[in-house]
Amino acid sequence: MSAGAFPYRLIATDLDGTLLRADESVSDRTRDALAAATAAGAAHIVVTGRSVPWTRHILDDLGYEGLAVCGQGAQVYHAGEHRLLTSLTLDRQLAGLALSKLEAEVGPLALAASRDGLDGEVLVSADYRVQEGPLPVVPLKDPADLWAAPLNKMYVQHATLSDDELAAAARRTVGALVDVVVAGAGIVEILPLGLSKATGLSLAARRLGVKAAETIAFGDMPNDIPMFGWAARGVAMANAHDDLKAVADDITASNEEDGIAVFLEPLL
Repeated sequence: MSAGAFPYRLIATDLDGTLLRADESVSDRTRDALAAATAAGAAHIVVTGRSVPWTRHILDDLGYEGLAVCGQGAQVYHAGEHRLLTSLTLDRQLAGLALSKLEAEVGPLALAASRDGLDGEVLVSADYRVQEGPLPVVPLKDPADLWAAPLNKMYVQHATLSDDELAAAARRTVGALVDVVVAGAGIVEILPLGLSKATGLSLAARRLGVKAAETIAFGDMPNDIPMFGWAARGVAMANAHDDLKAVADDITASNEEDGIAVFLEPLL
């Protein structure tokens, strides 16, 4: 590598709490730093827990035309072509079994489900706490509708358990059937077993001809842990969950304080 060359060929960034500020915008400073890294030969890839329908408007607003890993790794999406390249779905029979076992252990759960596809709806039960924002959801009127179409993941909430407590109970009870991740405040997800941001990122990186050893990743939540394990370097935001900070190679400023730019600028 020539002196002064940018040391990575791929920059993987989570969206919420990482690339995006609280108002879902990306600062000019961060845009400039990513543009400079791209000009220096690196590719930028978004790796988000959000499924494609909840990610697309943000990518379009950013003018982002590359690949994105969505749905916790289940979907590889070509933003420029508005095309789904790969999609992995949750086995609905296994998911139903996992939910019934988990409810037998911890009591009633509030549920939501993300349907597969470019326009997959998110169905929510009446007691599921949906975060304020522009993201569309469909009220679940009949529980049977949960299983009526292919799903890429489910969301669970509990009346008294914290996110971390619910996720721990789920891993203990049904961890042999499904994967469980905490992806944000109030967001505990049930995923196909073996799926993670790392599996999706490795698929996308292969398409780009880039190796793990050439990748730097930025994130803020426990669902970013596998991505940090895959990439050569994992950088947690100052606002990150303690579990992610514990495995990070570095910690940068928060998402509100241009943490990605703060870290990339010296490398440029």
